[in-house]
Amino acid sequence: MEFIAQNMAPIMFASLIIFLLIGYPVAFSLAANGLMFFFIGVLLSPYSGGSINLAWPLLHALPDNFYGSRVMSNDTLLAIPFFTFMGIVLERSGMAEDLLDTIGQLFGPIRGGLAYAVIFVGALLAATTGVVAASVIAMGLISLPIMLRYGYDRRLAAGVIAASGTLAQIIPPSLVLIVLADQLGRSVGDMYAGALIPGLVLTGLYALYILIVSIFRPKMAPALPLEARTLGHGVLSLLVALLVAVAISYAAYRYLAPAHGDNADILGATVGVLFIYIVAIADKRLNFNMMSRLAQQVVIVLIPPLALIFLVLGTIFLGIATPTEGGAMGSVGALIMAAAKGRLSLDVIKQALTSTTRLSSFVLFILIGARVFSLTFYGVNGHIWVEHLLTSLPGGEVGFLIGVNILVFFLAFFLDFFELAFIIVPLLAPAADKLGIDLIWFGVLLGVNMQTSFMHPPFGFALFYLRSVAARVPYLDRLTGKQIAPVTTGQIYWGAVPFVLIQVVMIGLTIAFPQMVMRYKATVTDPGTIDYKVPEVPGLSPLGTPPAGGTAPANGGSAPAAPGTPDLSQPPSFGDAPPAKPATPAPDLSQPPSFN
Repeated sequence: MEFIAQNMAPIMFASLIIFLLIGYPVAFSLAANGLMFFFIGVLLSPYSGGSINLAWPLLHALPDNFYGSRVMSNDTLLAIPFFTFMGIVLERSGMAEDLLDTIGQLFGPIRGGLAYAVIFVGALLAATTGVVAASVIAMGLISLPIMLRYGYDRRLAAGVIAASGTLAQIIPPSLVLIVLADQLGRSVGDMYAGALIPGLVLTGLYALYILIVSIFRPKMAPALPLEARTLGHGVLSLLVALLVAVAISYAAYRYLAPAHGDNADILGATVGVLFIYIVAIADKRLNFNMMSRLAQQVVIVLIPPLALIFLVLGTIFLGIATPTEGGAMGSVGALIMAAAKGRLSLDVIKQALTSTTRLSSFVLFILIGARVFSLTFYGVNGHIWVEHLLTSLPGGEVGFLIGVNILVFFLAFFLDFFELAFIIVPLLAPAADKLGIDLIWFGVLLGVNMQTSFMHPPFGFALFYLRSVAARVPYLDRLTGKQIAPVTTGQIYWGAVPFVLIQVVMIGLTIAFPQMVMRYKATVTDPGTIDYKVPEVPGLSPLGTPPAGGTAPANGGSAPAAPGTPDLSQPPSFGDAPPAKPATPAPDLSQPPSFN
């Protein structure tokens, strides 16, 4: 009994892992495990030697945990339904189809062009929708048949679609970053700012991999044939349009700078983008033919999602809106975009609300279960056990980061990112904080690592999403009439492996170069370097009082007092001086005090 009581924390953690491996729902595994060990802990508390701090009245803290600031009244978590709703509405609006078709035409003439288009569109969808399932399914339905039609290797096509969809995990406004910020007790805006550069670097690494493949294995990623480029040529026209937009933005900036100061650059860029967007629409509608069809399509298709990204992320980074407010504005913007394309209907809104409610309920139930589990786990000093276990790893800070990332990497084979965030992160954060690790940096590292949970064979959710839309049997291509072989599950799994390795490399880069994340911190000014200078005003003394004679003395001495000027060097007098009080005799401390 004493052994069990004194080792309750590791036994409780191992029991949770067994519950999850059996397949019991995560939220109920957490709650059941917490309640079961609470009862056991109360009974074994006399045998624990003080290591168990549980009593029946402690259960009264659960309602406050549920309805307090940690769950139901948590404003941070309110951003999750907003961003989920925004992503689903955008996915239903057909934005992904338009982006993939247009960007595929733009990159089509070069080898691997379709793969580059998938990566680029994946990053854009990540910055607008933030939902992995929507991104992977949309790109799988649209891009995979086209890539197979024109001879792309099946493993490469499947891998690049699954990996690009998971960019929604690390590029803001990611749902996992919201949850990580909440669990680490940090600002969502800081978490977004810290994750932006690593997300873009990871996107660049994906593109670099495609470049290497297209150079050394060109048959795996061919260019689009000429007959497939329906928008024709027109890259030069697009470059001219971009130069015009830049010139107008700079002119607007110079004009607005005197009146708007630091905001002039943003306002100037807005003017330039709006100008080129209006010109492209007018050119297409009125057939002016100033721009090529390709340039028209790129400008018209790209600017609305980029504007939505600025509406959401730009307002958050500029401090104009909180993440919750940014999510609300993004939801309204998504509805406007869907309505502008004529794809907003009551059925679309119902589907979006249903999916949003389902995901939000899923998150809240896991969080409630996690609160029950943590109440018991902290009561048996589990946090101290985890802290001692992790801080004693060799290598100090770097050894801790490597060990934690290896642990999370393997747990991601079995657990979803929400489960990892609610179960593992609260146990890791105190140890990281004690070692002096910046928790935003730590959160971004875990976010990149948890991204692999979508790519791990055999339980990666992105692989399941792609499997659900990829062809299982041979089919006839509707354009060429040729029979296309199906995509096997093994090809999807093997295609994901190189991108999982790239994500592991990204984890190493984030550990080696923490400044990629630390850019979120504002520049701190050393107070010792501040030079205070008081401006000199003619006719005033250094302390700001007028000299007595109206002019300062030439030799720097005291000026003679003017008639009627009080002598400020003496204390003020209010008439006759009061009689002096007799001096109080000093007490004789050699005798005991008398109270007579």
